[in-house]
Amino acid sequence: DLHSFPTRRSSDLAILIQFSTDMAKYNITEKREKEAAYRSLVNPQLMDELKEKILHVIVMQKKYKDKEYSAKKLAEDLGTNTRYISAVVNVQFHMNYTTFVNKFRIEEAMTIMVDRRYQSLTMEEVSDMVGFSNRQSFYASFYKFMNMTPRDYRMQHFEHHPSEKVKKSKKTRKKENV
Repeated sequence: DLHSFPTRRSSDLAILIQFSTDMAKYNITEKREKEAAYRSLVNPQLMDELKEKILHVIVMQKKYKDKEYSAKKLAEDLGTNTRYISAVVNVQFHMNYTTFVNKFRIEEAMTIMVDRRYQSLTMEEVSDMVGFSNRQSFYASFYKFMNMTPRDYRMQHFEHHPSEKVKKSKKTRKKENV
């Protein structure tokens, strides 16, 4: 009987359509779980050691900001291979290498975007500062983590914290119009 199914309100449908459109627009696909055979081949002690080393290089040395720093380069620096790097990142952090690196880039971008000192930066400049190769990759990754665009994130922050927004002087506005 058709009447026994719950009806969707038009606002629910609009949200679903927007979500679908956003996923396509920012080239986001749903995550599929798969089990790689090599994950279980890395012994637990080595996995723990590599996890700490990976965190040290990517986070402490801020290699996530380097656009050219690949899993291959990380493996070379740690004296291992990319399969081990991939296995450790997948098992320990539950994401692939690219997503792992982008997570730190997005976190730093979020800090930069709401910092008074960097409010005049464009999204391209922020993207470049944190290690993204292009604006599209930055937007897609940001949307994947935050479910909103970087611009929306910045605007929402200043709507909730208006005192943190730097007011533009007449001089600054004239420069921007030139």
